[in-house]
Amino acid sequence: MTRDRATKRHTRKEASVPPRKAAAPPRPDPATLDIVIWPDPVLTRPAEEVGTIDSWLLQVVERMKQLMESHEGVGLAAPQVGLPLRLFVMAEKAKADQAVTVINPVLELDSHTEAAEEGCLSLPGIRGQVIRAKSVTLTGYDLKGDPISMPLEGFPARIAQHENDHLDGVLILSRMPPSARIALGKKLRELRTRS
Repeated sequence: MTRDRATKRHTRKEASVPPRKAAAPPRPDPATLDIVIWPDPVLTRPAEEVGTIDSWLLQVVERMKQLMESHEGVGLAAPQVGLPLRLFVMAEKAKADQAVTVINPVLELDSHTEAAEEGCLSLPGIRGQVIRAKSVTLTGYDLKGDPISMPLEGFPARIAQHENDHLDGVLILSRMPPSARIALGKKLRELRTRS
């Protein structure tokens, strides 16, 4: 057998192997979901788009709203409860019954920025100055699968940007100046040893 024939046969054999499918995201019982604390790796990985809105997802959203309110947060992204899904809830006044749910969000950022202090439910005790766009247009889908588009300014725009960062695997630590991260070193070491 010549070398060319061996290569062709090998190529054909590889081509006949079906491509591997990506593993489906986990679907735990929504009642068991809780806030994931840094340095859990789910917090630094990009999330996957939501493809189906079903009863499981609706229960997940309700649990996320409960957790957000009970932890006095103004937003919570699916990766923060261990789910690598592109979805978040937000409520400026930290009330579950006022929360907006956004599935597969996309942000269009205004060019004007401002710095303000932020905290994060996945980084308890950590706060720092973060520069964000003053206003955004948030698009995505609601729980019925209908398209939504919301212009947001000020604090609501900041919440949407913070939660959307979680969907891209970005934490406020990455948005803080290096000097701030250094100053938080002791608190970060404490969080790392808790996990």
